Amino acid sequence: MEPREQQEAEFRAFATAQRDSLRRYAFLLCGDWFEADDIVQKSLTKLFAAWGRVEPGGASAYVRKIVTNVYLSHRRLAWVRRERAAAELPVQALDRPQAAVDARIEMVEALNRIPARQRATLVLRYWEQLSVDETATAMGCSAGTVKSQSAKGLRRLKELLTESAVPVRA
Repeated sequence: MEPREQQEAEFRAFATAQRDSLRRYAFLLCGDWFEADDIVQKSLTKLFAAWGRVEPGGASAYVRKIVTNVYLSHRRLAWVRRERAAAELPVQALDRPQAAVDARIEMVEALNRIPARQRATLVLRYWEQLSVDETATAMGCSAGTVKSQSAKGLRRLKELLTESAVPVRA
């Protein structure tokens, strides 16, 4: 057996033996079995990438450290904080199910009519959720420019969306 194949076999054996224990550990950290599965999967992927450098007796401690770091990274993600598993899906009656799609299309069309610098500012600030300073760095301008471009872009976006608004008939 080649060294690479042997390493892969050792990793598979370790991952198989430790998966349930790691899943329980991740669950205790996050309180959600599905999130725990995601955390363990990401952790094992990271461990596999470093497997050749892991000391034989230290793999368990090392992977727990990875699980902890992945969990902490997950906590920083906005969707993880908002998303919660439920036994049953909520029933939501929609009078106009196409309305959300129409609104999104309208928003994209309005964004395309805004000057490029204002559009980039709005996308970075409100879609990518960057701070003013992060947006300034990404655009290579000052924080004041970001603020003024945001204000102008939002004003223009509001005008375009107000222009295109058609009263909905009941």
